[in-house]
Order: sequence, then structure tokens, then C-alpha cells
Amino acid sequence: MKKPFDLSLYLVLDPDLCQQHSMVETAREAVAGGATMVQVRHKRASTTERIALARSVKEALRNTPALVVMNDDIEAAIEAGVDALHIGQRDMPAASARARIGLNMLLGLSVNSESAAQAVDPALVDYVGVGPVFATPTKTDHEQPIGFAGLTRIVAACPVPAVAIGGLKQQHVSDVLATGASGIAVVSAICGTPDPQQASRELWERILASRPG
Repeated sequence: MKKPFDLSLYLVLDPDLCQQHSMVETAREAVAGGATMVQVRHKRASTTERIALARSVKEALRNTPALVVMNDDIEAAIEAGVDALHIGQRDMPAASARARIGLNMLLGLSVNSESAAQAVDPALVDYVGVGPVFATPTKTDHEQPIGFAGLTRIVAACPVPAVAIGGLKQQHVSDVLATGASGIAVVSAICGTPDPQQASRELWERILASRPG
């Protein structure tokens, strides 16, 4: 059975930015500060290395409610037994990914346009990552930045919950949530900071303060 998920504060691990604390320790500290989902993204690693990394992150977060996501690598996602797989538009069709991972793993999909959002099948995809909102050096092959206006339009067009990504920092939290997005995905706002737990806590506090009620 799929686990319930919370996109509020979605951390994407970066191996270069996480050198000071390691990816596993950054994940542990970020979740202690409020991160709700942690994506393992390591483009240069082999599948075997990604499996080992994902298992280590899972173990570090074992007694927390945070979910572990594998970026792109479907073999690693299945072998490591993570909670979710996240794919891009060019990686593989969502139907193919769902057929491989089965019904019990969550599936996330990156979208960058209203047409891509409208094409999302809620029977296959559980959530979308929308962006990049701004240009970001942590992903050099990203699509054209969409800004908050584009984010608003794409979120409105999407039939599943959306998390915004791309160059987002603490000061962007209220603007992100105002678009209707369910949460904010960050990389450098937590990875590579002197204190990932404190950075995560400050983001979480802004999320709580930006929500009505």
C-alpha cells in the first residue's frame, strides 16, 4: 500500500553541496528540522551506489515520518525499496514506470508546462514537481524558468498535488504556497548550509506561518 505523503518541505539531496555533512547526515538533520520528503539525486553514481545510498538514507530516517524518493533510477528505487520514484518528462513514460514499480510505490513526475500538467494521469502519477521556478546551478539541463506566474498556471492545470522546485529559498515560501502548490522543494537552501537542521526548521516555520489558519 502506498504511504500517505506530505510535499510541504521536499529536500533534494545534492552530492556536491552535501560534502560538508554527507548526504545521509544532511537528510537526517533536515528531517529533524521539518523536511517531509527526501529525494536521493546523484547523477554521477552507479545504480549500485544509488541503492546503497538510498538504503543508508532510509535507515537514517527509519523512525521518522519522512518518505524517501529515488530520482530517475527505477532499478535503484525497486531494489532499495524506497517510498517513491521521481521521473522527468524525458526519462520514461509514466505508464512504463508505474508498470515496473507496481501499485505500492508513489510516482512523481516533473512538469514544466500547462499542457504537460493537463496530460498527467492521476491513475498513474501521485504528484508532480513543477519548475524550475528560477534558474538553478544545481541542475544545469533544466527547462526555461517559469516564474511564479507560470507556477500558478501549471499548478491550476494539474490534477494531482504539486511541489514547486528551482532556485527556491526561504524568502519564496509564501509566494510558492500562494500559487496553490502543496509544498516547496529545495536543494541549496538546506544542502551545503552550515546547519541543515536549522535551515530546515526555518523553512518549516515559514511554511506554517504562510498557511491559512
